[in-house]
Amino acid sequence: MTGWLPVAPCTPAGCARHTGAVRAPLPAALLLLSGCALVLLGVVCVPLVRLLGAGPRRRLTRRWARAVPQAFGVRVRVRPHAPDRTPGGGELVVANHISWLDIPLVASVLPGRTVAKREIRCWPLLGPLAARGGTLFIDRDRLRALPAAVREIATALRSGSRVVVFPEGSTWCGRGGGAFRPAVFQAAIDAGATVRPVRITYLTDPHGSGLTAGAVAFVGADPLAASLWRVVRAAGLTAHVDVLTPIPADGEDGRRALARRARAAVLGPGDLLQARQTAVASDRANRPAESVHH
Repeated sequence: MTGWLPVAPCTPAGCARHTGAVRAPLPAALLLLSGCALVLLGVVCVPLVRLLGAGPRRRLTRRWARAVPQAFGVRVRVRPHAPDRTPGGGELVVANHISWLDIPLVASVLPGRTVAKREIRCWPLLGPLAARGGTLFIDRDRLRALPAAVREIATALRSGSRVVVFPEGSTWCGRGGGAFRPAVFQAAIDAGATVRPVRITYLTDPHGSGLTAGAVAFVGADPLAASLWRVVRAAGLTAHVDVLTPIPADGEDGRRALARRARAAVLGPGDLLQARQTAVASDRANRPAESVHH
């Protein structure tokens, strides 16, 4: 373990469970095929999409990204609490991290360049798509690479790009969460960018009154194939995406204060105590860590 690799207490056996209705194997297999086909279509079409203007490219990316979770059988509910555009400058989008589904969900409302761990480049389907989409890949095995990564993100923000990062540094099951690693917030401060918090919640009820959907949790040493199968087997999954009020990077007392403020916005006041209790063991083990990987 290094500072790039915070450890979450979540495990597939302990957290990734679905207690609601399940789909029969055949409908689930059809959803799996349709979802993978849509992702593959995105990989193939990236060179063509790049030929479009910025506006049409954003709109097409958002529609495709929203269709991906739906193709895997997950309903999507977007609740934009603020406009999805910040006038001028770059924008650092920060969200809690539960599942691989988080990536298309954020892209469906705020498409941008995602910060991801280097290993994702080798994933089937998703890896080539991420590389062609301008993903900023981070080498998590080299702590010395952290300053260069911060500079690279700051450069992208200065150019006016939107950069998406999951600053918990690892996936969590959704019951609480980890601290937001402050390194990436230094990039926002250096670039004078705006920080946009996004809250992602998975429930078993489309109206938001059901139980937390553990089936989507992609945690620990969970194989991607096993996670995909759990998602398509679980019926009634709904993803809620809350686009929250932006936070200016200037006027803060530094990157740690900015990270705490963004985390408080993403978790919400009702979840902060539970998240603090859940993350105690992880924070002790990773006290010096500052991760910016996906």
